[in-house]
Amino acid sequence: MSENTTEVIVGGVVLAAALGFVLYAGQLTGFSGPSGGAQEYSASFRSAQGVTVGTDVRMAGVKVGTVTDLALNPETFRAEARFTVAEGIALPEDTAAVISSEGLLGGSFLELLPGGSPFNLEPGSEIEDTQSAVSIVELLLKFASGSGGQ
Repeated sequence: MSENTTEVIVGGVVLAAALGFVLYAGQLTGFSGPSGGAQEYSASFRSAQGVTVGTDVRMAGVKVGTVTDLALNPETFRAEARFTVAEGIALPEDTAAVISSEGLLGGSFLELLPGGSPFNLEPGSEIEDTQSAVSIVELLLKFASGSGGQ
C-alpha cells in the first residue's frame, strides 16, 4: 500500500513540474494568449515579411507586447496584423507601426513610434500609419544594378 501512495505522489509531482514547464514556455514564446491587462490593436501592412505570431512589439527598444494574429486580407491583398500592448501604455492617435529589423542578420519586430497627438487610440483601434518591412536583398539588387529608384 505504501508503494502505491509513493508512486501516486511522485507521479503528481512529475505532472505538476511538466505543467509548470508548459506554462513557462507559453509565456516565454508569447503563445499563452493576451494577458489580462493587455490592450489589442491592429495594423495593415503592404508586406509583413519577417513577422509571425509571437513576434515582439516594441517601443523605444523595450518589449511592450506581442503579435497575436497575422492574416492576408483577400480584398486589399495586405497583411492584417493584430497585436497586444501592455495595459497602462497609451498610444497617441498618430502612432506609427513599423516593421523593423535588429540588423543584417537579426530578426524582425513590430516597432511602435508614438506621435504627438493629445488624443489617444481606443483599444481595438487600427493604426493607420504603417511602414512595411524593407527587404535587404531588394535594396542590394537595386544598388548593384544602378537603378537607385530613378
